[in-house]
Amino acid sequence: MNITRHTRRPAAIVAIATSALLALATAAPAMAATASVPHYGQPVAPPAQVQIVTAAGMPGWQITLIAAAAAILAAAAAVLLDRARATRRHQAAPSA
Repeated sequence: MNITRHTRRPAAIVAIATSALLALATAAPAMAATASVPHYGQPVAPPAQVQIVTAAGMPGWQITLIAAAAAILAAAAAVLLDRARATRRHQAAPSA
């Protein structure tokens, strides 16, 4: 009996349900933030003034530097691993 044949469909259903749940969780804050429409004839209050204060945070140049360093390290690791794999692959088999 082929087990993968019987587990493929339930796994797909679970994956689809999980994706739908994640999409709903992502969209929920946006749905809750919609403005309510005032009733006809009632005065509309002006929106409140909001002052944005940035007291802390990481400057953009530091974020760029960290991302560039991570990319260089990942590329170096990939090259080293590829070379190690290539040398292991081309070893001659011992002759009998």
